[in-house]
Amino acid sequence: MTHFVHDLRLAQLADSYRSGALTPRQLLPALRAEAAALNTSNPVFIHLLTEAELEPYLLALDSKGPDELPLYGVPFAIKDNIDLAGIPTTAACPAYAYTPAASATLVQQLIDLGAIPLGKTNLDQFATGLNGTRSPYGVCHNATHPDYPAGGSSSGSALSVALGLCSFALGTDTAGSGRVPAALGNLVGLKQTRGLLSVAGVVPACRTLDCVTYFAATAAECSKLLGLTARQDSADDYSRANPLWNAPDAFGTPRPFRFGVPKAVEFLGCTESPALFEQAIAQLKAMGGTPVEIDLAPFMAAAKLLYEGPWVAERYSVAGELIETNPDAVLPVIRSVLEKAPEFTAQDSFDYQYRLQTFKVICDQILANVDCVLTPTIPRPVTLAELEAEPVARNSDLGYYTNFMNLLDYAAVAVPSGFMANGLPWGVTLFSRAYTDQYLLSLAAALQQHTNLPLSGERALDSQLPSTPARNDMARVVVCGAHLDGLPLNWQLRQRGGRLLEATDSSADYKLYALAGGPPMRPGMLRVSEGGRAIKVEVWELPSRELGSFLTGIPAPLGLGKVQLADGRWETGFICDPYGLKGATDITEFGGWKDWLASR
Repeated sequence: MTHFVHDLRLAQLADSYRSGALTPRQLLPALRAEAAALNTSNPVFIHLLTEAELEPYLLALDSKGPDELPLYGVPFAIKDNIDLAGIPTTAACPAYAYTPAASATLVQQLIDLGAIPLGKTNLDQFATGLNGTRSPYGVCHNATHPDYPAGGSSSGSALSVALGLCSFALGTDTAGSGRVPAALGNLVGLKQTRGLLSVAGVVPACRTLDCVTYFAATAAECSKLLGLTARQDSADDYSRANPLWNAPDAFGTPRPFRFGVPKAVEFLGCTESPALFEQAIAQLKAMGGTPVEIDLAPFMAAAKLLYEGPWVAERYSVAGELIETNPDAVLPVIRSVLEKAPEFTAQDSFDYQYRLQTFKVICDQILANVDCVLTPTIPRPVTLAELEAEPVARNSDLGYYTNFMNLLDYAAVAVPSGFMANGLPWGVTLFSRAYTDQYLLSLAAALQQHTNLPLSGERALDSQLPSTPARNDMARVVVCGAHLDGLPLNWQLRQRGGRLLEATDSSADYKLYALAGGPPMRPGMLRVSEGGRAIKVEVWELPSRELGSFLTGIPAPLGLGKVQLADGRWETGFICDPYGLKGATDITEFGGWKDWLASR
């Protein structure tokens, strides 16, 4: 066990630097010494930077301060399939190793922000595995219970944070490698939307599916890291731009939400996981969530394609030549996974893509009706002894709920939600549509606040969520007239995928008018300083991408602005320009458009 040199969470570390209680030159050598001592019994690092290798990074900070660089002096670890300039990249295969001249785009971003790499971490060879035992550099043991694995393939990265050696770490995720180790390490693991973080300078597992991921103690830290580094990269052909609804300020306090719960949940015989999952459902309900039963079967069917289809051949494109020329350089279990790859044909590739697209359409329709879906991150933990006896089957157990995410292009966050009787951490995953990363992190942060579980190192959670509401890819619109449910213009909302959230009232500060001229039967709602009352309204939700076309179709003098609701919330809604009230009829006394219509 480490004695925890310092609280390495981002905000706490920055405070220590600002106060002068600590400097990077004091912290990094101490962490390096501690990591070296730990590495003798638990091989977290494949390469720890030497003092000489650390010096350039420390030197670059000597003339800077914590108020100049957002990640000033923050120690981080790098999975050893991600390039760090001048340090060998092995992908846990010595025969494959090379020394890059430049760092991966994301690594360089972090260094430019002030972060300091402590070393390159152990992993399942070629990132093929979910357990952390498939490495010639040694088996990674769980930070809590030595009879269990750390999880993989990003085993060393997760351990570096769980053991208090780094503030955060980079992993990769193709089938769950950024989430399974988080679940087993009492960490938050962010598998962001594919392409939000650059994979330039990353040894691919499946290039079309790969994501670089963050491990941290809290969802709030993952949110900050994502906000700092989600940038489109011309060096990465799969890089994508981040929409503004997923910008850093989308991280906030969740409003009432709907979360999908599988109607059939598989725990593979675990006796403790069912109660822990029910506890997580109750926790989300207490946060304002409404559970909605969903069918997870099409998601699971998509997951099966990953190791049946041409994505195995995509993995083979990296290690295949080495397997053919020097098979003993690749671990037998990795060869057994990849050996069928040459059997796949070009036709197979398209056939599997067609099958995947069929599942994608079905799954997207399910996700359209909820804000996120809740699953266990793993159905049950497996022991090192079980992995040794049945390495492929037990590895598959760990990926039961993770394999479909990248195939279907979803964002996912693994978050701690409890502990098992033997002390092992247990967690859940929240997933949703692409570009809902900050929203999912908001829910994960709220869950951490609600459960208040001890963090890695027995630290207590003390960060607060921003008071602003969390945002996702859906926009809310308050309607008061012809767009109300059942009225003539409601189709304009439904055609755009709109969904009625609630019927409620405005605050008692509005007047309602029947406008003169123009299209018949138009209401105008105006905020007033006196003489107003609460007006019956509806809150609808529609995809943010559709809001622009809805707005441009609204005729003057109406428009969209901010409307205050009875509970004090401000939402986007219909408002009326005062000039449009000439000749209008004041119908405020009726309290709502439908009530006025019924009186005529």
